[in-house]
This record gives sequence, structure tokens and C-alpha cells, in this order.
Amino acid sequence: MPPAPAPAARRHDPERRDRIIDACLDVIAESGVAGTSHRKVAQAADVPLGSMTYHFSGMNDLLSEAFSRFARTTSNAFEERMAAAHDADTAKQAVADTVTQVVFSNQRDLVLTHELYTLAARDPAFRDITNAWMARSRRTLEQYFEPVTARILDALIEGLTIHRALDNEPQETAIVTAAIERITAGSPAAMR
Repeated sequence: MPPAPAPAARRHDPERRDRIIDACLDVIAESGVAGTSHRKVAQAADVPLGSMTYHFSGMNDLLSEAFSRFARTTSNAFEERMAAAHDADTAKQAVADTVTQVVFSNQRDLVLTHELYTLAARDPAFRDITNAWMARSRRTLEQYFEPVTARILDALIEGLTIHRALDNEPQETAIVTAAIERITAGSPAAMR
């Protein structure tokens, strides 16, 4: 009797799960949540289709991981930008820069944000991601502004970012700066 064939060696791929999550974000940016499937993500990540169910319990699990990563990455970028501020005036400039150029600096990130918002509007599980993201943004702003002003500034950032994504004209920095000044006028600055 011939010897049994040796079992196929498993490919060691410790970054596979991360690659799948990153590929999922790329597929969402290109096809939207509705057009995202295990098959498309596996193909984009260059992994076998079976890897999808090995690493994730289903599409909602994958979407949750992907959007959580996106929210963390975006929050990190916002915190880094705001960390350069040393007082309320430089914090206002950092907020203006965030709206006009720093965070969501490309169409991919803008699309991902809108896809997350749409999904969160329908599914409370994804609303947890957006709520955590907003809370983190407000905590960052509260280093420079009192809580009510920080909350309004956070909403301004979101609103102006949506306008920037959908407007056919470039966003005027002077309008963004004027809006920030109006919101922060007379507001006591928080201590950093």
C-alpha cells in the first residue's frame, strides 16, 4: 500500500484578516454596502472565499469590523491634527483645516463616511460605531472648547464635510472659518 499523501501545508498568512478588512473598505468605497459581497471582498483581498467565514461570522460582522476600523483611523487623524493646537485660536484653525483639507481628504473616505451613515440610520448596531466616533470627536474638541460648543462644532464638521462631498464647487475656507468663529464667539475656552 502506498504511503498516504502528506497533508497540504497551510499557508501562514497572519495579516489575512486585516487584508480582508481593508479590502472590504475598498469594495464598499467602489460598490457601496449594497454591492459588497463575500465573493467581491475575497477577490479584492486575494484570499480564498472560505477565509471569509473562517474570520467573520457573516457580512454584518465584516462590515462592523471594517467600519470600526475606518472610524478609528479617521478619529486618530482628527486627534493628531487637533493635538498640534495649543490654544483656542489654533484649535479653531485646526477645525477649519479638518473640514477643508485634512480629514476626509479624498473621495474614498467621503463615500465610506456616507455609507456608514446610511447603514447606521437603518441598523442600531452600526449606530454604536457612529456614536462612539462622535463621542471621541467631542472629547477631542472639549480639550479646547466647553462641551456644548464642542458638540456644535462636531455637528458643523459633519455637516460641512457632507456639503464638501456633494457640492460641485470647492468649499471656501473663509466661509468655514466664519462659521467656526460664530459658533465659538463668547464661548469660554476649555483648559488644555
